[in-house]
Amino acid sequence: MYFRSMLVSAVVFAAFLPAAPFSAAAADEKAAGPKKAECPAALPKDADCFAGQDENGAYYWMARPKNWNGILVVHSHGGPRTAKPKPDDPVEDLERFAVTVDEGYAWVGSNYRRPGYGVRMAAADTDNVRKIAEGFLGKPKLVLLHGQSWGGNVAAKTAELYAIDPDGHKNYDGVVLTSGVLGGGTYSYTFRADLRAVYQYYCKNHPRADEVQYPVWQGLPKDGKMKREELEARVNECTGISEPKDKRTPEQAKNLQNILAVTHVPEKTLVAHLSWATGLFHDMVWKRLGGKNPFDNSKTVYAGSDDDAALNKGVERFTADPEAVRLLAYDADLTGEIVLPTITMHAKNDPTAFVPLEAHYRDVVEKAGNSDLLVQNFTDEAEHSKLSTPQYAALFSQMVDWIEKGEKPTRQTVAARCEEKSKVYKEPCRFLQDFEPQLEKE
Repeated sequence: MYFRSMLVSAVVFAAFLPAAPFSAAAADEKAAGPKKAECPAALPKDADCFAGQDENGAYYWMARPKNWNGILVVHSHGGPRTAKPKPDDPVEDLERFAVTVDEGYAWVGSNYRRPGYGVRMAAADTDNVRKIAEGFLGKPKLVLLHGQSWGGNVAAKTAELYAIDPDGHKNYDGVVLTSGVLGGGTYSYTFRADLRAVYQYYCKNHPRADEVQYPVWQGLPKDGKMKREELEARVNECTGISEPKDKRTPEQAKNLQNILAVTHVPEKTLVAHLSWATGLFHDMVWKRLGGKNPFDNSKTVYAGSDDDAALNKGVERFTADPEAVRLLAYDADLTGEIVLPTITMHAKNDPTAFVPLEAHYRDVVEKAGNSDLLVQNFTDEAEHSKLSTPQYAALFSQMVDWIEKGEKPTRQTVAARCEEKSKVYKEPCRFLQDFEPQLEKE
């Protein structure tokens, strides 16, 4: 039994760790180096763009402005994406954060070697694309690591694993984390497991009674598949979420109100969160954790419904498997052992990566004794994927000052720099000076 347990653990660890080079053809492609590509329209017209594929199969894009300031931004994208990687995947992120190229930074981003969950895998690919960019562009004077959304988890893990090379030299000089999923694997996704359980209690159609039954923490059965359109249809059937409010039946309205009140998931992202708690959970559980459960609601007391007693009595309960928790923590949890200046930005009302994730990261860094290396900023926005443009320009500018001049930013200096950038980008600055997110109970 012990041998079998060790064998299973080894297989599951392998699901998270980087794979061997995927083919000789890909190695040849890497040897050829990045190839010239047509820059997306969002970039400055005189910028140069390049694209390629690394030896592990990860596609990447690179952009260099004509007025390059010698600083490289290495980007970790969000997700995790569950679709098969495509050569132009990184373009979406390059366009979204074109402000970095506008500001004179070179930019490089990988779409990672495979779809699905795996923070250490994505961190390895992020650091690999840094090496590719440095080899192609020449050694930058500074290298900044930028993570967005789940990429915030990836970038923070990259900084923990690869900030310093074996000879003690810095691979990166600073870290910028925006809208980051900074609770790692064991804290960030529990609410979605709660959402699946609460949703099923009220809707009973995911799965339906005449379908294969499975615990909702699995996302789907091992061989199960579900398109986003089908999931949305089921949610609409139960809640009328796709219909105008006056077209919903009383039962649909009641179901929706209860689900939102108990889980605190915004209406506009309910389907999205259920989709992640379906497809992404399926990937995490079956492909990365050997079918074992990392989630636990055995002692959770749900509140906010029209009948909490009935909900807590009838909701599906599940208990986490310790090995699954350990494996997920190993892959994705953050230690707070940072050695680089780190700046974060998060919308107070982010509907996707809730702002208490920042409180969790703050506490982790504080417990590690590294609070002096962390500056957190918050805005009054209710967006996730892209906040106001001058705010990003201010973050990167303040990071450079911190590194080059030793001037640690404050919320006030970041906001002031944003006002300067706002004159250029004609968008508002919406920083909050006094907001401090509180850690939610796990």
